[in-house]
Amino acid sequence: MAGINRVNILDTDLYCLTAEKFSLGRSNVEVVRAMLDADVRLIQYREKEKKAGAKLEECLRIREMTREAGAAFIVNDDIDIAILVGADGVHVGQEDLPIERVRELVGEDMAIGLSTHSPAQALDAVRRGADYIGVGPIFRTYTKDDVVDPVGFEYLEHVVAEHDIPFVAIGGIKQHNIAEVVRRGARCVALVTEIVGDKDIAGKITALRAEIRAAKE
Repeated sequence: MAGINRVNILDTDLYCLTAEKFSLGRSNVEVVRAMLDADVRLIQYREKEKKAGAKLEECLRIREMTREAGAAFIVNDDIDIAILVGADGVHVGQEDLPIERVRELVGEDMAIGLSTHSPAQALDAVRRGADYIGVGPIFRTYTKDDVVDPVGFEYLEHVVAEHDIPFVAIGGIKQHNIAEVVRRGARCVALVTEIVGDKDIAGKITALRAEIRAAKE
């Protein structure tokens, strides 16, 4: 993903997130290396349970790895760490700092993503200047403690029909249902446990991309 910027940060198929507690004993750095070796072009670091110092150390390493691979790097929630490591983007939730305040902190070059769960939240994100939105959870997910109820395909189809803002579909997406998500209009799809919880990360990514290609035919 040469020339990564706020506009094109979602110009890829898979949006891969870290989740060490589901990674079969592997570190986030090990998992990210496997993702990058499988030509993943977008990584989000999401780690809720570690201390800030440990997260910073991991993000510094992952930032180095993604830069060498020409991949985009997004940090979830930790705006200070995103700034310190020179991330390409930061992703926040509905109850985090307002987008306008985040922009004051990160400057004009870093992309800001916002999780949304309803048409009203999507419209609000567009009006307030989000660079992209997360749309979901499409299906029920168990990777977060504060997860909201699934929004299903209705909200996904609303965003496809009503908004031009880049978006990533997220939440409970697996190999068996990713094709349907793509057929409903998602160009970029986020996965967590389906990838990090697989013993063969490269093989899983290959299988997921086969499903994506078939859905587009």
